[in-house]
Amino acid sequence: MTNDKPYTPHPIDTSEIALPEDLQPLAEKLAQNVHEVWAQQRIREGWTYGCERNDEKKKHPCLVPYEELPETEKDYDRHTSQETLRLILKLGFRIENPTLPLPKREGGEIVKGAERSDKR
Repeated sequence: MTNDKPYTPHPIDTSEIALPEDLQPLAEKLAQNVHEVWAQQRIREGWTYGCERNDEKKKHPCLVPYEELPETEKDYDRHTSQETLRLILKLGFRIENPTLPLPKREGGEIVKGAERSDKR
């Protein structure tokens, strides 16, 4: 489908959502995975590493492990992951840390449907 009008993106505004500090490790892990998924797809399409991007030869300088990316490239992936987490929170979902224990009754039984102590 071809449209004569230029596309204007309208992402959901998440500017009022402050990403809690304890979600930063999750945001970084998501950023790393965003890069890995992107790189995996590029490699499937026949792209390989090259010092400079060359679309004709399918060479790209970012086909390296996340840790080796320049900070500017990592920031691009971090922005994507942080905006995704903000949207999840804005939509009313909670992100719970699975390493924190669920509340228990006196007998040690886990309270079903109980809130974790780190609810957001």
